[in-house]
Amino acid sequence: MEARMTSPPHPDVTTAVQHLLKAIHASGVDPSVLELVHLRASQINGCSPCVFGGVAAAKKRGETDERLHNVVTWRHTPFFTERERAALALAEAATRIQDNAPGVTDEVWEAATAHFDEKQLGAIALHIAMTNFFNRINHVTREQAGKTW
Repeated sequence: MEARMTSPPHPDVTTAVQHLLKAIHASGVDPSVLELVHLRASQINGCSPCVFGGVAAAKKRGETDERLHNVVTWRHTPFFTERERAALALAEAATRIQDNAPGVTDEVWEAATAHFDEKQLGAIALHIAMTNFFNRINHVTREQAGKTW
């Protein structure tokens, strides 16, 4: 399978994305948590470029292979903190909103509020939305794994 597009995005789009990422990273959320959230949403959506790039970015931040290989099974492993579990549950619930899935339930939200303040929750929600945005663009354009950002 080949990518359908080879041209870079419009510079205004790149600038807008950079501003959004700057706001997300200024929220006080641990960047490692953001990497896990991005990876989990991308796994759910089957976005190989984002999984590839997300693993590379997480490893640059010092994430271990053991944890990265187990993000997909985070509920069944001892490798994640309660804070990380709350963020991963939020990422899953916000990503799986199709076909009458319940989305972010009060229980999932309350678990997240036990670990993150409102500014951080807003940043995590935006990060999940941006990940889903990129996952969908990559599916439409058939972007291939192998690139990092």
